[in-house]
Amino acid sequence: MAAISGVRAVAGALLRAQGRGAWRPLSASAAPQQTLRSQTEKHEGMFKVTMLPGDGVGPELMHSVKEVFKAAGVPVEFDEHHLSEVQNMASEAKLDEVIDSMKESKVAIIGKIHTPMEYKGELASYDMRLRRKLDLFANVVHVKSLPGYITRHNNLDLVIIREQTEGEYSSLEHESVKGVIECLKIITRDKSERIAKFAFDYATKKGRSKVTAVHKANIMKLGDGLFLRCCEEVAELYPKIEFDTMIIDNCCMQLVQNPHQFDVLVMPNLYGNIIDNLAAGLVGGAGVVPGESYSAEYAVFEMGARHPFAQAVGRNIANPTAMLLSAANMLRHLNLEYHSNVISDAVKRVIKVGKVRTADMGGYATSIDFTEAVMAALTD
Repeated sequence: MAAISGVRAVAGALLRAQGRGAWRPLSASAAPQQTLRSQTEKHEGMFKVTMLPGDGVGPELMHSVKEVFKAAGVPVEFDEHHLSEVQNMASEAKLDEVIDSMKESKVAIIGKIHTPMEYKGELASYDMRLRRKLDLFANVVHVKSLPGYITRHNNLDLVIIREQTEGEYSSLEHESVKGVIECLKIITRDKSERIAKFAFDYATKKGRSKVTAVHKANIMKLGDGLFLRCCEEVAELYPKIEFDTMIIDNCCMQLVQNPHQFDVLVMPNLYGNIIDNLAAGLVGGAGVVPGESYSAEYAVFEMGARHPFAQAVGRNIANPTAMLLSAANMLRHLNLEYHSNVISDAVKRVIKVGKVRTADMGGYATSIDFTEAVMAALTD
């Protein structure tokens, strides 16, 4: 109970530190004084995890994660970094610090690093550059209905796998003549084959029965045509997995009308971004769907639908569900199966009971209320 009562005090300090812009970390004078020993001590059996709170409500959601981890006795030590273009906390040096931390930890949990729309001489955002430097080619979003939370479509269980290092996000744009912009979409055989194989390997490992390749090859005959051919070729190596294809616009309609027909979907970058958000809306929105991104070496855990939710900053109304479930998935990745199950079960139990729900789920609870309820449910 001492841990739970501490949530309000620390979260209150977070909210008081909120200015007119994005959230600012507490000053050193506001933080508890630490001894030299406590700053340098390395605990036996602790897992180091890189943390990037990001923008918008990210810092508040990360606070929920840290409080729940503390209450659950999770053996994780966070190496926290702040990288933000909107808070003037982004530079090559800061990006390199994050990369160095990831090289040591191999695992990160991150909030949304917001990308400003204004062009300031650099097309690639820091979020995109981070993903490229780590070669986080596969984004995985598991869209699953939460027990006890009724939506238009219930009992959904589908997985969206998105290639996220090329496509329309290649940052290759230029003005060829005045008033004419060319934006290049890059599709390569190597990366198309890699994401297709990842999707089929995922389906095999998770006991899934079907993979659907989503494309627009009827219009982009060369680019999406190459992606589709690569998926078809890889599918032949997995005869036990059913394979079909679907054009992106039809896929959007089918997801709204009959999402139960889908199992695992694999697609290029932009389509994945759109479908992630659409599918999240089917089960409750951005606040309830976790996500993760993988390279051959690194794993990054985040929200499935990446929104900074800037209008909620400092108002204590953001839903911690997605970030907590993502954190639980991270613990499973670290082979901390017990702690992962305890936390995910607690979150789902709170939602199923229905007494403590944030506004986006039709309730009146604050972020702090929900975090406290999860902490209390850890021992149920």
